[in-house]
Amino acid sequence: MDLDHIILRKLKMTLRDPFTTSFGSFIDKEFFVIELVNVSGISGWGESVAFSSPWYTEETVQTTEHMMKDFLIPLLGQKPIHHPDEILERFAPIRRNNMAKAAIEGAVWDLYAREHNQPLYKSLGGEKNKIDVGISIGIQSSPDELIKKIGAFLDQGYKRIKIKIKPGKDIDVVKAVRDHYPDVPLMVDANSAYTLEDSQHLKQLDDYNLLMIEQPLSHDDMIDHAVLQKQIKTPICLDESINSFEDARKAIDIGACKIINIKIGRVGGLTVSKKIHDYCAKRAIPVWCGGMLEAGIGRAHNIALTTLSQFTLPGDTAGSSRYWTQDIITPEVTVKNGEIKVPEEPGIGYKINWDALEKFTVSEEKIKL
Repeated sequence: MDLDHIILRKLKMTLRDPFTTSFGSFIDKEFFVIELVNVSGISGWGESVAFSSPWYTEETVQTTEHMMKDFLIPLLGQKPIHHPDEILERFAPIRRNNMAKAAIEGAVWDLYAREHNQPLYKSLGGEKNKIDVGISIGIQSSPDELIKKIGAFLDQGYKRIKIKIKPGKDIDVVKAVRDHYPDVPLMVDANSAYTLEDSQHLKQLDDYNLLMIEQPLSHDDMIDHAVLQKQIKTPICLDESINSFEDARKAIDIGACKIINIKIGRVGGLTVSKKIHDYCAKRAIPVWCGGMLEAGIGRAHNIALTTLSQFTLPGDTAGSSRYWTQDIITPEVTVKNGEIKVPEEPGIGYKINWDALEKFTVSEEKIKL
């Protein structure tokens, strides 16, 4: 891969509706789009997923920019790259900062696939030409409002519903949903809102036939999750606790979870995501692809990853219109009968909507490699 330059574009896009979790609500999202260009003028595209505030991980839009410009991009141009898997080792001297790493590595993967004239999913070893998708719904003002939204998404064909919970908006909300939709595949996401002292309270969720409870305890915990999993029947899925392959291995080994959510940005890129996927396949641990309110480029990377065989549960990769009035790719991602058709064009399989990209761009910088 003979690289020439990289362009960092900072975008600001407004969500269709405010998104609310146990951490709070927001409606505007800032992020970076990375365009990696080779000497032949072919571009590969990546997207950062860090938020403006460090409520999900320690990374932010600002720290991502600092890490990319001052550390990762200089490392990227240090010597030739033959395969995207090499990026993992090259970035290894930089601790954590996984979202910054994944943003650049995603552009490398896309460029590699385009140079080899094959879809990204095939470069990754994916097998599916369609993926099942679910929907993630933030905390609503009332159970009735939540039930109304669930109904609308079920009408659109989504195959799994995820709802956010927090203390005071949990058991009663789940009960209301189950009373109305007794058979819908349902999971809850706590975003670390509970402690082990809440185990008896969380045990009540066993009555509602949930697919899983996602990250009920601290973002950096595995031990208490292992204790909690022994006390409840509902499968625990780890999200924020899994930031590397080693995290996934250790969590499975100690019984901290029965399911793992793989987010490309959280674990540091597609190469690490593949390694976690492969290990989970060996250990018969189901995985699914979580969402970070991505725009179209990040959403396309999620689609490609989900084609790997052990992604047996519907992920959060909803259609573009779920979050945005206009996306930065064309065609936009669409869902039909709860499925997304995987594009067969080279790379991520979608073209850049240049008018939208320019409209949402607030700054741009070209860096020679």
